[in-house]
Amino acid sequence: MKYLDTFFAEKNLPLQNWELEDNEGTTHWISNEVVIEHIKVANRQEQTQIANMIRRIDFANGDVNHFLKHLAGALINA
Repeated sequence: MKYLDTFFAEKNLPLQNWELEDNEGTTHWISNEVVIEHIKVANRQEQTQIANMIRRIDFANGDVNHFLKHLAGALINA
């Protein structure tokens, strides 16, 4: 999705690494770069939902990395 490519290219988000525990108690290290890679290969419907949320966060001058951390939690539990 072009919007997401443009957004991440223009924002140049600083690298964030998170230590997260999955639902089974296993600890994972995951970065915002890994989450962004998964967003770029997600299906169109998921990309649209993610893009809509990122637009809302960006419009409110929120921290997109908080949302990416949330998505990271979903990834490790998938």
